Amino acid sequence: QVQLVESGGGSVQAGGSLRLSCAASGYPFSAYCMAWFRQVPGKEREWVASVWLTGVPIYYADSVKGRFTVSRDNAKNTLYLAMNSLKPEDTAMYYCAAVSVCGPIDVDRVRYWGQGTQVTVSS
Repeated sequence: QVQLVESGGGSVQAGGSLRLSCAASGYPFSAYCMAWFRQVPGKEREWVASVWLTGVPIYYADSVKGRFTVSRDNAKNTLYLAMNSLKPEDTAMYYCAAVSVCGPIDVDRVRYWGQGTQVTVSS
C-alpha cells in the first residue's frame, strides 16, 4: 500500500522556521518527482516546490523562492521542505505528492498524495 506521511508542521511566529518531512512507502520513491503543495480553506491547492528523481533540478513557486528549500533523500524515501522567513500568508495545510512529471505541477498530475500537515504562522 502506498503511504506518504507528512510531519513537522506547527505554529510559529512570522520570521520563524519549520522543517517538514514526508516519509514515503509502497511505491518506487526514486522513480518519481516529489513535490509540495499547500492549501488554505476556500482556495485551490497550490503547488509550492518540486524536485526531480536525483535531487536536481529543483523548482519553486515565486511566492516561496528564496525562503523555502526542497530536498530529498532517496536512501530514506523521504522528502523535505525547509521553510525560513515564514510569513502569515504561508499558513496552510502542506501536502507532499509523487508525480511523474516535474517543474510547476498541476494538481491533476499528482499520482499519490499525503494527508497533510498544518503550518500556522502568526503575525
